[in-house]
Amino acid sequence: MTSLLSVSGLSINFGGLAALSGLDLEVGEGAIVALIGPNGAGKTTVFNVLTGLYRPSHGRVTFRGDDLLALAPHAIARRGIARTFQNTEVFRRLSALDNVLIGRHAHLEGGVLGGALALPRVRSEETRARRDARALLDLVGLRTAADVEAASLPLGHQKRLEMARALAAEPALLLLDEPAGGLNTTETRELMGLIRRLRDERSLTILLVEHDMQLVMGISDRVTVLDHGRKIAEGEPREISRDPAVIEAYLGVPE
Repeated sequence: MTSLLSVSGLSINFGGLAALSGLDLEVGEGAIVALIGPNGAGKTTVFNVLTGLYRPSHGRVTFRGDDLLALAPHAIARRGIARTFQNTEVFRRLSALDNVLIGRHAHLEGGVLGGALALPRVRSEETRARRDARALLDLVGLRTAADVEAASLPLGHQKRLEMARALAAEPALLLLDEPAGGLNTTETRELMGLIRRLRDERSLTILLVEHDMQLVMGISDRVTVLDHGRKIAEGEPREISRDPAVIEAYLGVPE
């Protein structure tokens, strides 16, 4: 499997505390890879480095062969990396459709001046963007919510909306930060099906941070386990579920 994302020797400190220490991580093209570990293990820190929000003290990150650490967040997004957040960050007072359109703006070429002048090319582009945004809402199961204010949607639907907004940027790599957080069993099962479809039907590569082991073990091709900023295990879900170090650090030692 061709490597899409490569992380080598990644380290970052906050106030003398090592959040990540020498992390190596490979994400193959078309794979679903889970990043798990106890709270404070450094999982979201990895996402923040990958999207340019944090600058590491050491290490190298390449995406499609490009050095991500040399790029600003907006440039990383344009390269093809999009994310959701642990605490859902939808634009609460905007409609679901407008939320998705915001995710698409980086790929619109008309610009502010073109929109103000109502140039035909820009009008055509906006029409296409709205059509594509509605298709994404349909994809994530929110067809009837296009005109609903985001704040009015239940948590599970807000999480799907945030995924649709990330997809609007046409990423090659989708980072999902605790997509099952706060969902019930039925919603989690539906989310698993959606993530599989995104990979299979849209040729996406997915890296996810998640605490829900049913979801992790059910959809992941590979699992990487962090503890106190260090990788302690890596492998297929079946291997990880049997690893003594993982059981002790994260899955819990049985009585």
